[in-house]
Amino acid sequence: MQVSDQPNSNNLVPNLLTSLTPIGSETFDSKNPPSPELIDACVHCGFCLSTCPSYRIIGKETDSPRGRIYLMDGINEGDIPLSPAIAQHFDTCLGCLACVTTCPSGVQYDQLIEATRAQVERNHPRSLPEKLLRQFIFATFPYPNRLRVLLAPLLAYQKLGLQKLLRSTGWLEKFLPQQLKAMESVLPDLTPESFKDQLPEVIPAKGEKRYRVGMILGCVQRVFLPEVNNATVRVLTANGCEVVIPKLQGCCGALTHHQGQEAQTLELAKQTIDTFAHLNLDAVLINASGCGHTLKEYGHILKDDRQYAAKAKEFSSKVKDVQEFLDHVGLTAKLSPLQDQPLAIAYQDACHMLHGQKISLEPRRLLRQIPNVQLRESIDASLCCGSAGIYNILQPEVGHELGEMKVTNLTDTGAEVIASANVGCITQIRKHLKLQNKNVLLMHPMQLLDYSIQGKKLN
Repeated sequence: MQVSDQPNSNNLVPNLLTSLTPIGSETFDSKNPPSPELIDACVHCGFCLSTCPSYRIIGKETDSPRGRIYLMDGINEGDIPLSPAIAQHFDTCLGCLACVTTCPSGVQYDQLIEATRAQVERNHPRSLPEKLLRQFIFATFPYPNRLRVLLAPLLAYQKLGLQKLLRSTGWLEKFLPQQLKAMESVLPDLTPESFKDQLPEVIPAKGEKRYRVGMILGCVQRVFLPEVNNATVRVLTANGCEVVIPKLQGCCGALTHHQGQEAQTLELAKQTIDTFAHLNLDAVLINASGCGHTLKEYGHILKDDRQYAAKAKEFSSKVKDVQEFLDHVGLTAKLSPLQDQPLAIAYQDACHMLHGQKISLEPRRLLRQIPNVQLRESIDASLCCGSAGIYNILQPEVGHELGEMKVTNLTDTGAEVIASANVGCITQIRKHLKLQNKNVLLMHPMQLLDYSIQGKKLN
C-alpha cells in the first residue's frame, strides 16, 4: 500500500482511498460505529504523527492516528472494506493516547479507536492462530486463579533452570512462534507469593485514621508483582488510611477493553462496581495506570446500561491513582533517605497515566519528598515503551523496538533507579534492561516510598 507520508499532503484522502483495493465485504455494524462527528473534528494537520509510536516505527500514514481516522471514515461511508489488510492498521495502534494529548483540535481519538476495535472484533474474521492466541489471553489473563494454574509449571520451568538453559542455547529463538516467544520474554521471576493473595480484607491505619479507602489489586499485577501491592498497603496505612480489599474482586476490564472485547469488559466492569458497593469508602485506589484509566472511564463504558450507568459514574468519581491520592491528601509518615549519597531516579511516565489520566506532576512531587532524591528526565519521555497491555505480545516487532528505545533513553539519564507505575511497563522495561545488560534498579514508586518510610536502604 503506497500512501503519502507527508504530514500536510493535500491529496492524502484521494490517494488513500484509491490505493485501497476492496478485497472483502466486511463493514462496521450499526452498534456504536466510530462517530462521524468525532471523525470530522480531525482537520488532518499532522501534529499527531511525530508523537505516534507506531507511525514512528512503521512509517506508514495508515499506521498513524490521522491515517486510521481516514480508514474509519472510509469504512463508515462504504468506500473501504473492513478487510484483513485494513484491520491490521487498527491492530498496530498501541492505544497510548499520545495523539490525544498532542492534538490541537481536541480530537477524541481514544473514543474512536475504542469503538473501532469493538467493531473489528465483531466483524473481522481472524486467522485461526490469531484467534486462538487472543482467546487464550482473554480467557486467562483477566482471571488470577486461572493465570496461577498456568504459572505453576512455569515456576518449575524457572526454578529447575530450564528457562536459563533454553534462552542461552537459542532454542526459544529458533523454535517458538514469535508471539509465544514475546510472551515468554516478559515473564517475571515467579515466587510462591504469586500463587495466593496474602493481604487481609481490612488493614487498619497506623495511628490516627484519616481515610477509609478501597484498593484494587489488579489481575496480572497481583500475580506477577505482588510486592507492589504489599508496598502500597504499607504506604497507605503508614499515612493514616484504613485499607479495604474485597476478596471477591477480579479484573477491572482494562485489558479486554483496550482490545475491543466489549461484552467481557462490560461484565468485568459491573462485577467491579458491585464488589466495591456499600463499603463506605472515601476513595477507590489503584496503583497500575492502565487499570486506573479504564476505571475512570466506567461512566462512558457503561453509558448504555440503564441499570449501571449511574452507578458507574458514581464509582468512577471515587477512583484515584494511588499517587494522585497521596499527593492530594499529603504524606504524614516520616521519610528517610534511600541511600546516604544523592540518589538519581528517572521517573517513567506510563501512557495511560500521562495521556489518559493527565497525571504527571503528582508522582514526581511524591518522589522529591524522599531525602537526597534527584529526579532526571529522559528524552522522548512521552513515547510509549511498547508494552501497551498485551501489544508487545500481539505486535512483538514494534513492541520490541519501542522497548529498546525506551530503555536506552532512560538509562542515558545516568539514573541509578527507574521508577515506573504500571505492571506492563515494568515487565517490558525489565526485559530490555536485561537485553542491554544494564544494571539499573527498577521499582514502582510505592516501593520506593515504602523503603523510605521503613528506613530501608537500597542495595
